[in-house]
Amino acid sequence: MIKIKLKQLLADRAFQGEKISLLQLAERTGISRSTLNRIANTPGYSTTTENLDKICKSLRCQLQDLAEYVEKD
Repeated sequence: MIKIKLKQLLADRAFQGEKISLLQLAERTGISRSTLNRIANTPGYSTTTENLDKICKSLRCQLQDLAEYVEKD
């Protein structure tokens, strides 16, 4: 299963002094806030690579910073 670490990434950024809300990220990426909320909060939520690309571009991060593979029991 692919685990999306968007909440963790945003929390890390806030700790470093760059607080970004889902609403701000929605405005920066063009992805709706409700979709970003599902990506961040729904385990196993399936999204497009286009959305992942937009998030990585906006947050200036690599895909491995945003997602990881975990084995599902």
